[in-house]
Amino acid sequence: MRDVARRRMTALALATLALGACAPAPALADDLLDVWRLGRANDPVLAAADATRAGTHDLADQARAALLPQASATAAIGRERDTGAARPVASGHTTDVALGVSQVVFDAGLWSQLSAARLNADAQDATLLAAQQALCLRVATAYFDALLAADLLTSVQANEDAFSQQVAQSQVRYRSGLDAQVDVDQSRAYQALAHANTIAARQALVDALAAVAEITGQTPAALKTLRDDLPLLAPAPADPQAWADAAAHANPAVWAAQKGVDSAESSIDAARAGHLPSLSAGFNLGRPTGAPYGDSSARLANTVALTLNVPLFAGGATQARVSQARHQRDGARDGLEAQRRAVERAAKVAYGSVVAGIGQVQATRDSVAAAQASLAATRVGREVGNRTQTDVLNAIQTLAQAQAAYAQARHQFILGRLQLQLAAGALTETDLANVNTLLQ
Repeated sequence: MRDVARRRMTALALATLALGACAPAPALADDLLDVWRLGRANDPVLAAADATRAGTHDLADQARAALLPQASATAAIGRERDTGAARPVASGHTTDVALGVSQVVFDAGLWSQLSAARLNADAQDATLLAAQQALCLRVATAYFDALLAADLLTSVQANEDAFSQQVAQSQVRYRSGLDAQVDVDQSRAYQALAHANTIAARQALVDALAAVAEITGQTPAALKTLRDDLPLLAPAPADPQAWADAAAHANPAVWAAQKGVDSAESSIDAARAGHLPSLSAGFNLGRPTGAPYGDSSARLANTVALTLNVPLFAGGATQARVSQARHQRDGARDGLEAQRRAVERAAKVAYGSVVAGIGQVQATRDSVAAAQASLAATRVGREVGNRTQTDVLNAIQTLAQAQAAYAQARHQFILGRLQLQLAAGALTETDLANVNTLLQ
């Protein structure tokens, strides 16, 4: 097992060197938590979600500002000329300095817009939480995809080595008259195919490490590997419907969709408010000066007013806005139901994946042991003459397939547990820390 782990680390190191010419400077992250912390700090997807959230909170502040007192100052300078017949012509420069303050007293539309904006901000809070949880799974997926790629590379390299040894043995037996040329050619064919698989596996590992760097912005210098003795624990509670119910109530994507529905309801109220009167208060203080005012000395003028606006007819625009808001609300409701069904299904699928994964890990582990024993027996049979060259080659191939299936089952089992937590809306850094203890 130590030799296998050493070969995995060697494969990861070689793939990292292959990326070095085109990737950013290597990081020292070598376990899952290190990669997660780098991803949290550098992932552009999470950063975009955070920026969007901040923007929606700014929109809520803008909606609130419309209900607060508004103050403004104005200054104007001009020239006026009075040519009335009752008095001589008067003309001169004028200046006007004024200060105005206004306050909304009642406007149902503005209050409804504020409610909708705040609910949208709440929805983006939930969306950001969903993005943070999704980052946990994206990091884990990229990490374990890289580990799986390293395992598969190790397996196909061992497979190629075994076929190369078989080619050498066939050549010796051919020169001794024990094998025909067809046995040598058959061994070479298997070896050439294994070499092609090694090339593909090496590139797959490079791609997998690049996927890690895509999230973190840095190429990992090395990655700790998954230990062999995994605890194969079943989900608790052992009821897929319980997980589906938890997902329907606790998944942040569902929360975001629900807040979207609530916001759409407030938008309907805002549109309906177009039929309602609004009331505002205002105070203006001015200081006009100049020749047309009859005195060169300054004077003050102030105005206090209550303004009532009663909408009578808007050409059907208000009714159209109400109809539009209702359609958007209906669309938001459908989106909420779709999101709820999606997370319920995801929870059930992930639950089934974990339960099935326990059996798959056990079965593929037994398959590797059986394939190793079969290969050893087949080689002995080949030496005594009761097994053929084809039997040996097929046994080598079967062992490689069993090892690949075992590696895939082990890594998928870990990801399945994280996928179940994500669907239930409960995936956190603590879950990654628990998985991190399984690395070596």
